[in-house]
Amino acid sequence: MNGPEIQISFDPGLRLFVAAERRSGHTAVATDGASSLGHVVESLGVPLTEAGRLLVDGRPVDPSHVPADGETVDVEGVERPQPVPGAPLRFLLDVHLGTLARRLRLLGVDAAYESEDIGDPALAARSAQERRVMLSRDRGLLRRRELWAGAYIYSDRPDEQLRDVLERFAPRLAPWTRCTACNGPLADADKDAVRDQLESGTQKSYDVFARCTECGRVYWRGAHHARLEAIVTDAVREFGGATA
Repeated sequence: MNGPEIQISFDPGLRLFVAAERRSGHTAVATDGASSLGHVVESLGVPLTEAGRLLVDGRPVDPSHVPADGETVDVEGVERPQPVPGAPLRFLLDVHLGTLARRLRLLGVDAAYESEDIGDPALAARSAQERRVMLSRDRGLLRRRELWAGAYIYSDRPDEQLRDVLERFAPRLAPWTRCTACNGPLADADKDAVRDQLESGTQKSYDVFARCTECGRVYWRGAHHARLEAIVTDAVREFGGATA
């Protein structure tokens, strides 16, 4: 690019996306005089899903703004909690975020998940078709124009991933109401109605059951319940919600 030159800086939380020389204060960028500011920001490495307000000489502009010579641009981080207007808040997670998907479902958050790699175009199309916020660590996927909405998952640790999503989007929590396997809603189930799906030891030891209304999987408070309860308790304590 050898057109109008602007000065641009990025919020500290966005600096992991940009080259080292652009991580401190304003730096010069030569634009082509035709591309939008949104395109310029993404060309420097920052997915627009992670950019909040774009300020030009201190005033907010749309990503479609075409930079002019001499402008000073500040790219802010997203507002937290981040509003997602236009549809009920629900998520779509890519193949690498299975543990996060199960933990969101454990908390009653609508979290669709692709257990196979169906490719970025298909994921972006599903996000748009179902109006789901795409959660991914794939920056290329988050730059696809078909996405309805998206968010980068900054950590590779499930505990930190969960906290980040809950803090960023503040979804309503309703623990123990959603199937962790398929995302369907759970309903109370009579023991006699699910007896043929239970091992003999489970039949003798437990009396309270729930069953997924979509895939039929049966749930009870078994050996792993204490660990799951700890995840739920920590999330509800910090982010609110009502335990079921």
